[in-house]
Amino acid sequence: MATIIPERRPSWLRVRPPEGEGYEEIKRLMRSKALHTVCEEARCPNIRECWGHGTATFMILGRICTRSCGFCAVETGRPLGVDWEEPKRVAEAVRQMGLRYAVVTSVNRDELKDGGASIFAATIRWIRRLNPGCKVEVLTPDFKGDYDALKVVMDAKPDVFNHNVETVPRLYRRVRPQAVYQRSLQVLKWAKELNPAAPTKSGFMLGLGESWDEVLEVMRDLRAHDVDILTIGQYLRPSFQHLPIQRYVPLEEFAALREEGKKMGFRHVESGPFVRSSYHAHEQAEEALG
Repeated sequence: MATIIPERRPSWLRVRPPEGEGYEEIKRLMRSKALHTVCEEARCPNIRECWGHGTATFMILGRICTRSCGFCAVETGRPLGVDWEEPKRVAEAVRQMGLRYAVVTSVNRDELKDGGASIFAATIRWIRRLNPGCKVEVLTPDFKGDYDALKVVMDAKPDVFNHNVETVPRLYRRVRPQAVYQRSLQVLKWAKELNPAAPTKSGFMLGLGESWDEVLEVMRDLRAHDVDILTIGQYLRPSFQHLPIQRYVPLEEFAALREEGKKMGFRHVESGPFVRSSYHAHEQAEEALG
């Protein structure tokens, strides 16, 4: 059995609490429009940096998730209804922030027939309507492997499609109990087939008990399913109710995985302890799009 390491973080994993004028301004904006961000709900370690620079990842479809992943700080339960005015409010917030690149994600809404795909599509279209020239990246659930639901999203032509595999397949039962590794790979493959011009993106965390060989195998699987952009970060336990950290991964290992990814043919690899799906997303997309 793997040894659970102490919760005290090494020096390179310590961040200052969120504060500052940019942070407070975005917080006020989100509350004024009754919007949620994954930055807050998932307790992202980069919130101070990103919000200080005027960037945020919008989380649509409410703040209650139908799944209970062992790593995630988002609340699990029975969601409320669908707010069809939310896509417009997101687009208005994008305009108010002056964004040229918007990232939109969501909780899982497995109780909905299309998993919330229609709200994703509406959000993409509203952002484009109110913000001509703004690129849109979506980070979606797996829609329970529903091709038609995914097609609804891809028909709205997101500039980048992202769906995370999160960890190695051996750990799915513990880390993502309601997800299926092969299903996630299939969603990524379908997304590329539905819109070949849009880069596809996926990512996973380290420090949950995976081995080096398992990580390389996941990377090879993602390339075999035509994924263009890869993100690799350190798992950081949101609370003592979540999965314990098995290992703090040294910076050298993240650098080595970045090099391995380049050799495999990913257009861009973002690899480091604080890397999350939308961290430096604009720069990732620019490199992938050439």
